[in-house]
Amino acid sequence: MSHINTLPQWEDLVKKQLKTEDIYSILKKENLEGIVVKPFYNSVHKPLVNLPKVEESTHLVANYHESLEEDVFAFLLNQNVENLEGKTLFVNNKDLAEHISPKDEDQYFSLIDVFDEKAGTINDQLVKELLAKDFKRNICIDVSLHQNAGAAIYQQLGIALAKTKELTEILGADVLNKLIFRIAVGGNYFFEMAKIRAFKLVFNQFSREYNLDEIPYIFAETSLRNKAVSDSENNLIRSTLELASAMIGGADAVYSNNYLVNRNTENSEEISFKQQIVLAYESIINVFEDASNGSYYVEDLTMQIAERSWALFVEIEDGGGYLELMKQGVVQKKIYEHAVEEQKWVEEGKIKLIGVNLYPKLEVKRPIEDLYNEMEIKPVRWSEMFE
Repeated sequence: MSHINTLPQWEDLVKKQLKTEDIYSILKKENLEGIVVKPFYNSVHKPLVNLPKVEESTHLVANYHESLEEDVFAFLLNQNVENLEGKTLFVNNKDLAEHISPKDEDQYFSLIDVFDEKAGTINDQLVKELLAKDFKRNICIDVSLHQNAGAAIYQQLGIALAKTKELTEILGADVLNKLIFRIAVGGNYFFEMAKIRAFKLVFNQFSREYNLDEIPYIFAETSLRNKAVSDSENNLIRSTLELASAMIGGADAVYSNNYLVNRNTENSEEISFKQQIVLAYESIINVFEDASNGSYYVEDLTMQIAERSWALFVEIEDGGGYLELMKQGVVQKKIYEHAVEEQKWVEEGKIKLIGVNLYPKLEVKRPIEDLYNEMEIKPVRWSEMFE
Protein backbone atom coordinates (compact mmCIF):
# COMPACT_ATOMS: atom_id res chain seq x y z
CA MET A 1 0.00 0.00 0.00
CA SER A 2 1.38 3.40 -0.90
CA HIS A 3 2.19 5.79 1.95
CA ILE A 4 -0.77 7.95 2.95
CA ASN A 5 0.26 11.43 3.98
CA THR A 6 -2.58 13.72 2.95
CA LEU A 7 -6.12 14.03 4.24
CA PRO A 8 -7.76 13.46 0.79
CA GLN A 9 -5.76 10.24 0.31
CA TRP A 10 -6.85 8.99 3.72
CA GLU A 11 -10.49 9.94 3.01
CA ASP A 12 -10.46 8.08 -0.33
CA LEU A 13 -9.10 4.95 1.30
CA VAL A 14 -11.72 5.02 4.09
CA LYS A 15 -14.55 5.66 1.61
CA LYS A 16 -13.50 2.50 -0.25
CA GLN A 17 -13.27 0.46 2.96
CA LEU A 18 -16.61 1.67 4.34
CA LYS A 19 -18.25 1.62 0.89
CA THR A 20 -19.81 5.06 1.39
CA GLU A 21 -19.11 8.71 0.62
CA ASP A 22 -20.47 9.79 4.00
CA ILE A 23 -17.59 8.60 6.18
CA TYR A 24 -17.64 11.31 8.85
CA SER A 25 -21.09 10.54 10.23
CA ILE A 26 -20.01 6.89 10.66
CA LEU A 27 -16.64 7.69 12.20
CA LYS A 28 -17.94 10.40 14.51
CA LYS A 29 -17.50 9.40 18.15
CA GLU A 30 -19.94 11.08 20.48
CA ASN A 31 -19.05 12.13 24.01
CA LEU A 32 -20.85 13.93 26.80
CA GLU A 33 -18.11 16.51 27.26
CA GLY A 34 -19.03 18.57 24.20
CA ILE A 35 -15.53 17.87 22.83
CA VAL A 36 -15.11 17.50 19.07
CA VAL A 37 -13.15 14.34 18.28
CA LYS A 38 -12.00 13.96 14.70
CA PRO A 39 -11.26 10.55 13.16
CA PHE A 40 -8.01 11.83 11.64
CA TYR A 41 -5.41 14.40 12.78
CA ASN A 42 -2.65 15.68 10.55
CA SER A 43 -1.79 18.89 12.40
CA VAL A 44 -2.47 20.78 15.60
CA HIS A 45 -4.00 24.25 15.61
CA LYS A 46 -1.56 25.68 18.16
CA PRO A 47 1.30 23.49 19.41
CA LEU A 48 1.67 23.62 23.19
CA VAL A 49 4.91 24.15 25.04
CA ASN A 50 6.09 21.40 27.34
CA LEU A 51 3.81 21.40 30.40
CA PRO A 52 6.03 20.96 33.45
CA LYS A 53 5.19 19.25 36.72
CA VAL A 54 6.31 20.10 40.24
CA GLU A 55 7.95 16.76 41.09
CA GLU A 56 10.77 15.46 38.96
CA SER A 57 9.27 11.99 38.90
CA THR A 58 5.78 11.01 39.98
CA HIS A 59 5.40 9.85 43.59
CA LEU A 60 3.96 6.34 43.83
CA VAL A 61 1.76 6.51 46.91
CA ALA A 62 0.81 3.45 49.00
CA ASN A 63 -1.43 3.12 52.05
CA TYR A 64 0.94 2.96 55.00
CA HIS A 65 1.87 -0.54 56.11
CA GLU A 66 5.02 -1.26 58.10
CA SER A 67 5.99 -4.12 55.77
CA LEU A 68 6.38 -1.52 52.99
CA GLU A 69 8.71 0.81 54.88
CA GLU A 70 11.85 -0.55 53.21
CA ASP A 71 10.65 -0.28 49.62
CA VAL A 72 8.12 2.54 49.44
CA PHE A 73 8.99 6.24 49.46
CA ALA A 74 5.51 7.83 49.61
CA PHE A 75 2.64 6.93 51.92
CA LEU A 76 -0.97 7.89 52.41
CA LEU A 77 -1.43 8.28 56.17
CA ASN A 78 -4.73 7.81 57.95
CA GLN A 79 -3.19 7.34 61.39
CA ASN A 80 -0.04 8.59 63.09
CA VAL A 81 3.18 6.70 62.50
CA GLU A 82 6.35 7.52 64.46
CA ASN A 83 9.85 7.86 63.02
CA LEU A 84 9.13 7.80 59.31
CA GLU A 85 12.21 9.52 57.96
CA GLY A 86 13.05 10.41 54.40
CA LYS A 87 9.52 9.63 53.22
CA THR A 88 6.93 11.72 51.42
CA LEU A 89 3.74 11.62 53.46
CA PHE A 90 0.23 12.52 52.32
CA VAL A 91 -1.98 13.14 55.34
CA ASN A 92 -5.53 11.99 54.66
CA ASN A 93 -7.14 12.60 58.05
CA LYS A 94 -8.13 15.95 59.55
CA ASP A 95 -7.43 14.98 63.18
CA LEU A 96 -4.04 13.59 62.24
CA ALA A 97 -3.14 16.77 60.33
CA GLU A 98 -3.85 18.82 63.44
CA HIS A 99 -1.49 16.74 65.61
CA ILE A 100 1.48 16.25 63.31
CA SER A 101 4.53 18.47 63.80
CA PRO A 102 6.95 17.57 61.04
CA LYS A 103 10.70 17.55 61.30
CA ASP A 104 12.49 19.51 58.58
CA GLU A 105 13.57 16.53 56.53
CA ASP A 106 10.07 15.11 56.31
CA GLN A 107 7.88 15.97 53.39
CA TYR A 108 4.30 16.36 54.51
CA PHE A 109 1.40 17.14 52.20
CA SER A 110 -2.13 17.75 53.42
CA LEU A 111 -4.96 16.03 51.57
CA ILE A 112 -7.51 17.77 53.80
CA ASP A 113 -10.09 19.81 51.92
CA VAL A 114 -11.09 22.94 53.86
CA PHE A 115 -14.39 23.37 51.99
CA ASP A 116 -17.62 22.16 53.52
CA GLU A 117 -19.42 21.18 50.31
CA LYS A 118 -22.76 20.65 52.04
CA ALA A 119 -22.85 24.02 53.83
CA GLY A 120 -21.13 25.98 51.07
CA THR A 121 -18.50 27.37 53.46
CA ILE A 122 -14.76 27.30 54.11
CA ASN A 123 -13.55 26.11 57.53
CA ASP A 124 -11.46 29.17 58.45
CA GLN A 125 -10.12 27.64 61.65
CA LEU A 126 -8.87 24.57 59.78
CA VAL A 127 -7.27 26.83 57.14
CA LYS A 128 -5.33 28.67 59.88
CA GLU A 129 -4.22 25.46 61.57
CA LEU A 130 -3.03 23.87 58.31
CA LEU A 131 -1.18 26.97 57.14
CA ALA A 132 0.65 27.09 60.48
CA LYS A 133 2.13 23.62 59.78
CA ASP A 134 5.55 23.11 58.29
CA PHE A 135 4.11 21.18 55.34
CA LYS A 136 5.32 21.19 51.73
CA ARG A 137 1.72 21.77 50.62
CA ASN A 138 -0.82 22.74 53.27
CA ILE A 139 -4.27 22.88 51.70
CA CYS A 140 -5.96 20.40 49.39
CA ILE A 141 -8.56 21.30 46.81
CA ASP A 142 -10.45 18.07 46.27
CA VAL A 143 -12.30 17.49 43.00
CA SER A 144 -12.06 13.69 43.19
CA LEU A 145 -15.47 13.89 44.88
CA HIS A 146 -16.88 15.66 41.81
CA GLN A 147 -15.49 13.11 39.35
CA ASN A 148 -16.92 10.25 41.42
CA ALA A 149 -20.25 12.08 41.63
CA GLY A 150 -20.45 12.20 37.82
CA ALA A 151 -19.21 15.70 36.98
CA ALA A 152 -17.94 16.29 33.44
CA ILE A 153 -14.19 16.79 33.00
CA TYR A 154 -14.59 20.52 32.27
CA GLN A 155 -16.84 20.81 35.35
CA GLN A 156 -14.18 19.22 37.57
CA LEU A 157 -11.54 21.65 36.37
CA GLY A 158 -13.80 24.71 36.36
CA ILE A 159 -14.79 23.91 39.96
CA ALA A 160 -11.11 23.39 40.96
CA LEU A 161 -10.35 26.89 39.67
CA ALA A 162 -13.42 28.38 41.32
CA LYS A 163 -12.41 26.84 44.68
CA THR A 164 -8.89 28.17 44.14
CA LYS A 165 -10.31 31.65 43.56
CA GLU A 166 -12.29 31.51 46.83
CA LEU A 167 -9.12 30.68 48.79
CA THR A 168 -7.06 33.28 46.93
CA GLU A 169 -9.57 35.98 47.83
CA ILE A 170 -9.26 35.14 51.53
CA LEU A 171 -5.55 34.33 51.74
CA GLY A 172 -3.98 36.20 48.82
CA ALA A 173 -2.08 34.79 45.85
CA ASP A 174 0.70 33.46 48.12
CA VAL A 175 -1.55 30.48 48.81
CA LEU A 176 -1.20 29.20 45.23
CA ASN A 177 2.06 27.36 45.87
CA LYS A 178 0.67 25.88 49.10
CA LEU A 179 -2.18 24.08 47.32
CA ILE A 180 -2.41 20.45 46.25
CA PHE A 181 -5.16 19.30 43.87
CA ARG A 182 -6.73 15.91 44.45
CA ILE A 183 -8.14 14.68 41.15
CA ALA A 184 -9.80 11.35 40.32
CA VAL A 185 -8.90 9.85 36.95
CA GLY A 186 -11.60 7.97 35.04
CA GLY A 187 -11.39 5.40 32.29
CA ASN A 188 -11.53 7.63 29.21
CA TYR A 189 -7.79 7.19 28.58
CA PHE A 190 -6.84 10.10 26.32
CA PHE A 191 -9.45 12.49 27.74
CA GLU A 192 -8.07 11.95 31.25
CA MET A 193 -4.52 12.49 30.05
CA ALA A 194 -5.71 15.74 28.48
CA LYS A 195 -7.59 16.63 31.69
CA ILE A 196 -4.40 16.72 33.74
CA ARG A 197 -2.60 18.70 31.04
CA ALA A 198 -5.52 21.11 30.62
CA PHE A 199 -5.57 21.78 34.35
CA LYS A 200 -1.91 22.78 34.21
CA LEU A 201 -2.79 25.28 31.49
CA VAL A 202 -5.79 26.86 33.21
CA PHE A 203 -4.16 26.96 36.66
CA ASN A 204 -1.10 28.65 35.19
CA GLN A 205 -3.39 31.09 33.37
CA PHE A 206 -5.16 31.80 36.68
CA SER A 207 -1.84 32.46 38.45
CA ARG A 208 -0.89 34.93 35.71
CA GLU A 209 -3.83 37.09 36.74
CA TYR A 210 -1.75 37.69 39.90
CA ASN A 211 1.53 38.16 37.97
CA LEU A 212 2.72 34.70 38.99
CA ASP A 213 3.78 31.69 36.93
CA GLU A 214 2.64 28.75 39.08
CA ILE A 215 2.32 25.05 38.27
CA PRO A 216 -0.37 23.07 40.14
CA TYR A 217 0.63 20.16 42.35
CA ILE A 218 -1.57 17.27 41.18
CA PHE A 219 -2.36 14.21 43.30
CA ALA A 220 -4.23 11.81 40.98
CA GLU A 221 -6.11 8.76 42.18
CA THR A 222 -8.07 6.04 40.43
CA SER A 223 -11.81 6.58 40.05
CA LEU A 224 -14.50 4.65 41.89
CA ARG A 225 -17.15 5.63 39.36
CA ASN A 226 -16.49 2.85 36.82
CA LYS A 227 -15.77 0.03 39.28
CA ALA A 228 -18.15 -2.89 39.87
CA VAL A 229 -18.61 -5.09 42.95
CA SER A 230 -18.58 -8.38 41.04
CA ASP A 231 -15.78 -7.53 38.60
CA SER A 232 -12.58 -7.19 40.56
CA GLU A 233 -10.28 -8.34 37.72
CA ASN A 234 -11.85 -5.85 35.31
CA ASN A 235 -11.55 -3.16 37.99
CA LEU A 236 -7.85 -3.93 38.21
CA ILE A 237 -7.38 -3.46 34.45
CA ARG A 238 -9.40 -0.22 34.52
CA SER A 239 -7.39 1.27 37.35
CA THR A 240 -4.08 0.34 35.69
CA LEU A 241 -5.12 2.33 32.62
CA GLU A 242 -6.19 5.23 34.85
CA LEU A 243 -2.80 5.27 36.58
CA ALA A 244 -1.09 5.21 33.18
CA SER A 245 -3.05 8.20 31.90
CA ALA A 246 -2.29 10.10 35.13
CA MET A 247 1.44 9.44 34.79
CA ILE A 248 1.53 10.23 31.07
CA GLY A 249 -0.54 13.38 31.68
CA GLY A 250 2.07 14.50 34.22
CA ALA A 251 0.60 14.04 37.72
CA ASP A 252 2.98 14.72 40.62
CA ALA A 253 1.67 11.83 42.71
CA VAL A 254 -0.52 8.83 41.91
CA TYR A 255 -2.54 6.64 44.23
CA SER A 256 -4.53 3.54 43.43
CA ASN A 257 -7.78 3.00 45.29
CA ASN A 258 -8.40 -0.64 46.08
CA TYR A 259 -9.81 -2.52 43.10
CA LEU A 260 -12.06 -4.56 45.39
CA VAL A 261 -15.16 -2.44 45.92
CA ASN A 262 -16.27 -2.11 49.55
CA ARG A 263 -13.72 -4.60 50.93
CA ASN A 264 -9.93 -4.55 51.28
CA THR A 265 -7.65 -7.50 51.84
CA GLU A 266 -3.92 -7.41 52.48
CA ASN A 267 -3.41 -9.06 49.10
CA SER A 268 -5.59 -6.55 47.22
CA GLU A 269 -3.76 -3.66 48.97
CA GLU A 270 -0.45 -5.05 47.77
CA ILE A 271 -1.64 -5.63 44.20
CA SER A 272 -3.22 -2.15 44.03
CA PHE A 273 0.15 -0.62 44.84
CA LYS A 274 2.10 -2.96 42.55
CA GLN A 275 0.11 -1.66 39.58
CA GLN A 276 2.02 1.60 40.03
CA ILE A 277 5.34 -0.18 40.49
CA VAL A 278 5.00 -2.10 37.21
CA LEU A 279 4.05 1.05 35.29
CA ALA A 280 6.87 3.07 36.80
CA TYR A 281 9.69 0.52 36.81
CA GLU A 282 8.88 -1.48 33.69
CA SER A 283 7.29 1.17 31.47
CA ILE A 284 9.17 4.10 33.05
CA ILE A 285 6.31 6.49 32.36
CA ASN A 286 6.57 8.30 35.68
CA VAL A 287 9.78 10.16 34.85
CA PHE A 288 8.71 12.05 31.73
CA GLU A 289 7.69 15.62 32.24
CA ASP A 290 5.00 15.73 29.55
CA ALA A 291 5.02 12.43 27.68
CA SER A 292 2.01 13.08 25.43
CA ASN A 293 3.20 16.48 24.24
CA GLY A 294 3.24 16.60 20.45
CA SER A 295 0.38 14.14 19.96
CA TYR A 296 -2.03 16.04 17.70
CA TYR A 297 -5.01 14.26 19.26
CA VAL A 298 -4.03 14.85 22.91
CA GLU A 299 -3.00 18.46 22.18
CA ASP A 300 -6.37 19.13 20.57
CA LEU A 301 -8.26 17.54 23.48
CA THR A 302 -6.13 19.51 25.96
CA MET A 303 -6.96 22.84 24.34
CA GLN A 304 -10.68 22.09 24.04
CA ILE A 305 -10.93 20.95 27.68
CA ALA A 306 -8.93 23.97 28.87
CA GLU A 307 -11.22 26.37 26.98
CA ARG A 308 -14.42 24.75 28.30
CA SER A 309 -13.05 24.64 31.87
CA TRP A 310 -12.05 28.30 31.79
CA ALA A 311 -15.46 29.27 30.38
CA LEU A 312 -17.21 27.45 33.25
CA PHE A 313 -14.89 29.10 35.79
CA VAL A 314 -15.79 32.54 34.39
CA GLU A 315 -19.48 31.60 34.47
CA ILE A 316 -19.19 30.57 38.15
CA GLU A 317 -17.40 33.82 38.99
CA ASP A 318 -20.02 35.89 37.16
CA GLY A 319 -22.69 34.07 39.19
CA GLY A 320 -21.10 35.12 42.49
CA GLY A 321 -18.43 32.44 43.01
CA TYR A 322 -18.33 28.77 44.00
CA LEU A 323 -19.62 29.08 47.57
CA GLU A 324 -22.49 31.33 46.57
CA LEU A 325 -23.58 28.95 43.79
CA MET A 326 -23.24 25.97 46.16
CA LYS A 327 -25.60 27.71 48.60
CA GLN A 328 -28.05 28.26 45.74
CA GLY A 329 -27.75 24.61 44.64
CA VAL A 330 -26.58 25.64 41.14
CA VAL A 331 -23.31 23.66 41.17
CA GLN A 332 -25.04 20.53 42.51
CA LYS A 333 -27.68 20.75 39.78
CA LYS A 334 -25.08 21.10 36.98
CA ILE A 335 -23.26 17.99 38.22
CA TYR A 336 -26.52 16.12 38.73
CA GLU A 337 -27.64 16.80 35.14
CA HIS A 338 -24.37 15.54 33.69
CA ALA A 339 -24.23 12.51 36.02
CA VAL A 340 -27.76 11.41 35.14
CA GLU A 341 -27.06 11.78 31.41
CA GLU A 342 -23.91 9.68 31.84
CA GLN A 343 -25.85 7.04 33.78
CA LYS A 344 -28.40 6.85 30.94
CA TRP A 345 -25.52 6.15 28.54
CA VAL A 346 -24.45 3.29 30.82
CA GLU A 347 -28.01 1.95 30.90
CA GLU A 348 -28.26 2.14 27.10
CA GLY A 349 -24.82 0.55 26.63
CA LYS A 350 -23.32 3.66 24.98
CA ILE A 351 -20.76 3.68 27.78
CA LYS A 352 -19.52 0.12 27.92
CA LEU A 353 -18.70 -1.64 31.18
CA ILE A 354 -17.53 -5.17 30.48
CA GLY A 355 -19.31 -7.65 32.73
CA VAL A 356 -21.93 -5.11 33.74
CA ASN A 357 -23.75 -3.98 30.58
CA LEU A 358 -21.69 -5.96 28.07
CA TYR A 359 -21.21 -9.74 28.44
CA PRO A 360 -23.16 -10.61 30.47
CA LYS A 361 -26.06 -8.18 30.50
CA LEU A 362 -27.25 -7.64 34.03
CA GLU A 363 -30.76 -6.45 34.72
CA VAL A 364 -31.30 -2.93 35.96
CA LYS A 365 -32.20 -3.24 39.64
CA ARG A 366 -32.34 0.42 40.65
CA PRO A 367 -33.72 3.29 38.58
CA ILE A 368 -31.50 6.31 37.93
CA GLU A 369 -33.65 8.60 40.11
CA ASP A 370 -32.87 6.39 43.15
CA LEU A 371 -29.13 6.87 42.69
CA TYR A 372 -28.85 10.65 42.35
CA ASN A 373 -30.06 13.72 44.20
CA GLU A 374 -29.91 17.09 42.50
CA MET A 375 -29.20 18.84 45.80
CA GLU A 376 -26.18 16.75 46.77
CA ILE A 377 -22.75 16.02 45.29
CA LYS A 378 -22.18 12.38 46.27
CA PRO A 379 -20.16 9.51 44.81
CA VAL A 380 -22.17 7.04 42.70
CA ARG A 381 -20.72 4.07 40.83
CA TRP A 382 -22.23 3.40 37.36
CA SER A 383 -22.74 -0.27 38.12
CA GLU A 384 -24.82 0.36 41.29
CA MET A 385 -27.97 0.33 39.17
CA PHE A 386 -27.23 -3.29 38.23
CA GLU A 387 -26.06 -4.55 41.62
